[in-house]
Order: sequence, then C-alpha cells, then structure tokens
Amino acid sequence: METDGRRMCEVLVGLGEVDLVGVEELVGGRLRVTIRSRRPRPLCGGCGGRVWSKGDQSVGLVDLPAFGRPVRLLWLKRRWMCPDRGCGAGSFVEQDAGIGPERGLLTSRAGRWGEALLEADIDRFSQVEAVGVDETLFWREGRWKTKRWCTSVVDVGGRQLLDIVPGRTAESADGWFKNQPDGWCAAIRWAVLDMSGPYQVAYDRVLPHAHQVADPFHVVRLANHCVDLVRRRVQNETLGHRGRKRDPLYRIRKLLNMAHERLDDRGKNRIQGLLRAGDPYGEVRDAWYAKESVRDIYQIGDPKLAAEFTHQLSGDLQDRSLPPETQRLGRTIARWATQILNWHHSAVTNGPTEGLNNLIKRIKRTAFGFRNFANYRIRALLYAGKPNWKLLTTITPR
Repeated sequence: METDGRRMCEVLVGLGEVDLVGVEELVGGRLRVTIRSRRPRPLCGGCGGRVWSKGDQSVGLVDLPAFGRPVRLLWLKRRWMCPDRGCGAGSFVEQDAGIGPERGLLTSRAGRWGEALLEADIDRFSQVEAVGVDETLFWREGRWKTKRWCTSVVDVGGRQLLDIVPGRTAESADGWFKNQPDGWCAAIRWAVLDMSGPYQVAYDRVLPHAHQVADPFHVVRLANHCVDLVRRRVQNETLGHRGRKRDPLYRIRKLLNMAHERLDDRGKNRIQGLLRAGDPYGEVRDAWYAKESVRDIYQIGDPKLAAEFTHQLSGDLQDRSLPPETQRLGRTIARWATQILNWHHSAVTNGPTEGLNNLIKRIKRTAFGFRNFANYRIRALLYAGKPNWKLLTTITPR
C-alpha cells in the first residue's frame, strides 16, 4: 500500500513512468493535471551523440474523467537539440506513445476508450430500411498531395453514420456490407447513391434485392453541368477565349444554373437578351431548356406519369440536332432511368449522407487534418455515429 502523497497521486493518474508536477482545479469543476516524463536523456537520431536540453514545451491533451470530473492533461514535453552543427537532426521534442500519440489531441488511453466504446456498443444501429454511401476526401498524401478517399455508409432514414471504410471503389463499399449479418442486409429496401459507377456495382453485388435510388440533387447537378459545358464551348467558338466579365454568356452563367421559378422578370429578360447576343445557334438555350426539363421530373407526383415523361425526355435529348453535351445527358438519363424513377416510390435522398459528411469535415478542420485512418474513423463515429455513451463507465479498453 502506498503512503507517500505524491506516489499515491501518480498511481491515481496511472500513466506509468511520469512525475506528477501539480493538479489545478479550474472553473466548472474541471481538473488540470501537469506531468513530466521520467524517460532518460535520448541520443541524437542523426549522429547518435548526446543531446542538449532546450527547455520544456507544454502540450494539452484531453484525458479520461477522474471521479466524474473532466480532466485536461498538461504534458511538459522536453525539447532536445544536437550540439553537432554538421548533424541535420536539429532540435526535436520527446515523444511517448504511452501518454499520447504524436500531434494528438487525446491521451492514448482516452483514444482506446473511444475505440472500446464502439466495439462494445453492438446495438449502435439496428435494422435499416434505406442506406446511402458517398465518398469523402480523407487526406492528401506525400509530396505530390495524392488524394486518399474514404466511403461513408449512412442510414439515411435515421440520419446516422454507420461506418467509414477506406477507398471509394466497389470493393471498399461491398466489403463492409459483406461483414454485416445476412438478415440485416436483407432488410434494406432502398440503396441511395450519387450516380457513381463503383457504388452501383457494389450495390449490385451485395444488395441485389434493394431498389437503387439516384440522388435528385446529383441528377439536377449533372444537368447544370451540361449547361456549363455547352456555354464554355460556345464561348470559345464565338469569341476565341474563356469567359470574361463583359462577355454575354459569362454574365449569365449563374442565372442559367438557377431554378426557373426563382428568377424574377429582370432575370428572365436578362437571360433572353444575353442569349440572343452570345448564343448565335441556340445551343446554350437548348441546354438550358433541357436542364429545366430534367428538373421537371421531380415536379411530377404520379410515378407512372413520371416514368413516361422520363423515357420520352431521355429520347428527345438524344436528338442529333441538339448539342453533343445535351445528347450525352440524354444517354445518361436513359441509363439511370430506373434509379431516377425509384425516387418517386421511396422519397429518400442522399441529403443525410451529405450532411453527415459535412460533420466529418468539421472534425477534420478542428483537428487540422488526420493522417491515421483508424483515429479518423473513431473520431467521426463518436461524433456522428450516435454511440451509447452510457456504456462508457462499464468498459475497460485493451
């Protein structure tokens, strides 16, 4: 049994080879525990020689609660420098993975507690009727800033983040569904996606019984993108350069993407007048009409009438008299007609998925980015995955 006061405090802190410098009670009952590592003086990682001390650097870490009170750990990290001017090591700060990871905001044990909570919460999500997937940029790796993506799996009905898997391929998406119970997958009726080929393949593999639904926002965005492509091509063909602020088509670029019913009389007259000035063959006008016709798909309440309208529209847009970009839009709508029309039966969208992706991006901004995918996944699920926080006091991390 320990009887020394400082040693008893160190045992209560429970971080191994550390010296307890002090404990401070903050406003609201929070505690700030200041520690310093007992590790011996290291050797230089460059030349292997002895290093000199450069003082301490204070690093704050969020720790586990103590006796029901929030705790902030203040770690006095020692700074070292190599005295050899020919050595490229320079100065560095001590690291101790037992206390906290490099550049982390949580202590190591607080991070393990979050992982243990997610593992213990086996009932975090139950049966799901509609599921959605979407990609999110994880980080840019290496010198050339190579993009590393991940896929979010979301219960769009319950607005809950189910999980995050690395990659945005068909294999990364269907691998997660294959690890779920067969009965859980069989209960899914609607599978929402943003007209992504890899995700469509994943759904075909693991959820062949589910009805796929193309997200209306991405369908309309595709039509808007068609208008932009035609406008830019006509701009270059007629004036020989990219859009400038005094060019007729460039001046209405934003108005062309607005919903027609949101335009006032001034906006409508502006579009008509500048189209006459900058669109000699009416190609931009045709693409604009096509975009508004695609939006009309979602104004029809009767599924049968919507199906007739969509099939007629996809054929009309492929007419050879229309711009090639509009013909490509018609072929895309024809290829995705079933997924587009399923919205009229389900009324589900990928909006909750996009909203949760926004929350994930907020976590990234708060943390100034992530490099470790496991830490990124845990933080996102704790924030947007709706874990049962009541289990926190009943678990012990490994």
